[in-house]
Amino acid sequence: MGEWAGETVGPDVWETCRELIPAGSVFAFLAEHRGALFPAEMFADMYPSANGRPSMPPQILAAAITLQALHGLSDFETVQELRCDLRWKAACGLGLNDMAFDPSLLAYFRRRLARSARPNRIFEAVREVVKATGVLKGKHRRALDSTVLDDAVATQDTVTQIIAAVRAVIREVPGAGAVAAVHCSAHDYADPGKPRIAWNDEQARAELVDALVTDALRLLGHLPGQQLGEKAANAVGILALVAGQDVEPAEDSDGRDGRWRIARGTVPNRMVSTVDPEARHVHKTRSHRQDGFKAHLAIEPETGLYTAVALRPGAGPEYHEAAVGQELLADEDTPVDAFGDTAYSTGDARQALHEAGHRLFLKPAPLRPAVPGGFTLDDFTVDTTTATVTCPAGHTVALSVPGGQHHQRKAFFGDLCTGCPLRERCTKAKAGRILTIRPHHDQLAAARHQAAADPGWQADYRRWRPPVERAVAWLVHHGNRRLRYRGTIKNDTWLHTRAAALNLRRLINLGLIHTSGTWHIAPASA
Repeated sequence: MGEWAGETVGPDVWETCRELIPAGSVFAFLAEHRGALFPAEMFADMYPSANGRPSMPPQILAAAITLQALHGLSDFETVQELRCDLRWKAACGLGLNDMAFDPSLLAYFRRRLARSARPNRIFEAVREVVKATGVLKGKHRRALDSTVLDDAVATQDTVTQIIAAVRAVIREVPGAGAVAAVHCSAHDYADPGKPRIAWNDEQARAELVDALVTDALRLLGHLPGQQLGEKAANAVGILALVAGQDVEPAEDSDGRDGRWRIARGTVPNRMVSTVDPEARHVHKTRSHRQDGFKAHLAIEPETGLYTAVALRPGAGPEYHEAAVGQELLADEDTPVDAFGDTAYSTGDARQALHEAGHRLFLKPAPLRPAVPGGFTLDDFTVDTTTATVTCPAGHTVALSVPGGQHHQRKAFFGDLCTGCPLRERCTKAKAGRILTIRPHHDQLAAARHQAAADPGWQADYRRWRPPVERAVAWLVHHGNRRLRYRGTIKNDTWLHTRAAALNLRRLINLGLIHTSGTWHIAPASA
């Protein structure tokens, strides 16, 4: 990568208009310390060619996307600020008369960043500043939370998805157009719009879905055998997925005669758009659903600094809070006090975090009695060592061997419930009470007891868990609840840049200074 000599178009804004840039702002900080925070060598691997240099120095682009993420602007809006706002010019090192660059250069830089070996290097650079200041020294608490971020695309219905997926295969797969011309007749796939039918006619809609699914399966079945590139393979995979995710055999079909209908209910992990295949339906609560991704974050609650963030698809067990939460704490140098709500309090997560040495302040999920106001699991005496369970009436039964996907054990009380005086408070099942014991039962029971009976635990949870809600509010402020990009990789890179910008602003508010080549937090003046 060639060197930038530091030339500017017109007078240097920071040198000539310094008094107009708000003191203590991120603009003033970047204007003065941009080179120390984002040195040119930090981006050398992104520009491996020694012939010439990038049209715009990467340290300027890094400062620009940091400010862009902080203020929630589009590429066009960012370039307008760089052209017209003295604060932006000073922060990024542009001259007074500099017209900046085309907005596409920001997309080009972000793409290089996302595809590099260190896509989160801006977040890592600010994290090194945090480490150098020692602001987190002795602060051993981390609060975990997640929030849903809306995707950047429109949610598509089944008909739209199948048509879009067929069109993509025709466009990307060599020879697919000829196959479609012979075998696909439900729709004119040169037309991106919906078929012209009576959409208020249930029978017409059913016949259309059946015909579109048949087209999709015929197209997939008659594609010529060949080695496919990445785009073509993705198009074929998406068509295979959308052709099956929302349909089931027709009511009087055995599934072998090729007749289909819209499935009743929503399949788990449903793809909501062929434009962004990684976006998903997300249920943050039982009653509220969004389409998009989940942002996961860990913060230090006393300072409000983000210690780790991650953006993941919104559905799937591997992307659950309990799984991602372990990733967020994986880079901690020493064990911490981990605070989180019930989503993080699974048995597997507790076991893993306990083995890592962390102290757990994870709110246990409440138990639901089989009968309103009746006995819960904790009213039974469960001895996992002897594999027995004793009910509140004193009846003892053996636990079954672990079985099923989740390796659960069951206690069947059966006839022992007949005539039991406590039955009305225990179960309504005719066959008697069946108790399900999950793995790590002893740990979960101890956690429920501690959360209910330990005043110290309760006080710490009430004090240190809520600050993460404020961090979530900072994250989605300025319209940043809706993502601007498609796919996990690009949006994860944006999330790390957003967190880096917020951390930088927080450090500046805490008194961040750079003297003698090192970063410090200036003591607050009396």
